Amino acid sequence: MAYLKFKADKIFDGTRFLQDDMVLITDECGTFQEIVAANEAGDDIQQLSGILSPGFINCHCHLELSHLKNVIPPHTGLIDFLCSVVTKRNFPAEVIKEEIIKAEKEMYENGTVAVGDIGNTADTLNVKKNSKLLWQNFVEVLSFTDEKAEENFKHSQQVAEILERELQTSNLQHRTSLVPHAPYTISPKTFSLINKASKDKIISIHNQEHPAEDELYKTGGGEYLRFFKIFGIDKSPFPITGKSSIRSVLPCFTNGQTIFLVHNTFMSEEDIIWANEYAAANGLKLVYCICINANLYIENKVPPIDLFIKHNCHIVLGTDSYSSNWQLSIVKEIEAVQKHFPHIPIETILQWATSNGAKALRIESQFGSFQKGKKPGIILLQKDFSASTRLA
Repeated sequence: MAYLKFKADKIFDGTRFLQDDMVLITDECGTFQEIVAANEAGDDIQQLSGILSPGFINCHCHLELSHLKNVIPPHTGLIDFLCSVVTKRNFPAEVIKEEIIKAEKEMYENGTVAVGDIGNTADTLNVKKNSKLLWQNFVEVLSFTDEKAEENFKHSQQVAEILERELQTSNLQHRTSLVPHAPYTISPKTFSLINKASKDKIISIHNQEHPAEDELYKTGGGEYLRFFKIFGIDKSPFPITGKSSIRSVLPCFTNGQTIFLVHNTFMSEEDIIWANEYAAANGLKLVYCICINANLYIENKVPPIDLFIKHNCHIVLGTDSYSSNWQLSIVKEIEAVQKHFPHIPIETILQWATSNGAKALRIESQFGSFQKGKKPGIILLQKDFSASTRLA
């Protein structure tokens, strides 16, 4: 059997940097074999400049929105951004298809190996059927009112069933789950339907991306009323709880779910403490997904990452979609976190991008770290974290 041997300035194994002058060895199919000292590795070593790492796990993306690249300008603010997404989705089917193909290719080439992908349609199906990436499909349910809950849930259920059925032919173990979009788009009955359908599954929810989300639940007012008017809704359709949005909706989940809280840009320390304690007491697992470039693109604000670290949150990284990012590159997310939080060790940020993501998506048996028999992908990062290239 032929072997591939890689040597770079550093090797990150999914948990830590290894000592210098080591060589990473895989078989010709990319299955990891071992890491040995350079003087024990023999001949035919590929000498590279940069950092070797397992493939990246992109825990939050919207592949089906790839056609919105450069359509919505940066720094519009979340409410205007949402209004634009809703009103600008009607592109020709061929354009949507072409942009999905380009986006998937970009993620593959820059070292992504698995994606937590949000969708409202089955537009991404054909690309995923032929993709070398592993997909956790998060099919979003949206229903503002209880009256429409069952109808809207059934529509999303049909999309999920198509993805599950058609992707079974792949060698990769793609998964699909029904998920809520956000606290400002899901009625109480809709939450109940999702809770029943997602027992022990991995789900996601956009969380506290704007202060108006808390205001909506605390008072029934705020900027989201402007968003609702697009749908012919004149006042908040959601219960006024007097509490923040996360405290209002997290208790809707009672079935052992792993819940990705995505963005969390305006999440307070008190809510972080409460959410972690509530989850621990009620059999839930929380994952905090950071999409820093999307936060900068939309609101020009960064999430409170130091607070997530302080309270031992399980942190992972995502890119969000081309509607809210300049690229779909996890290394660019790493670069942005490092720029805005230079005190966080790069080893820690790389863990979020690799082993943490794999554990959160329950795919650590194959991805996230260099361990014998795994095929986690091998990527080469530039030393300044400006780019990444897939090697295997």
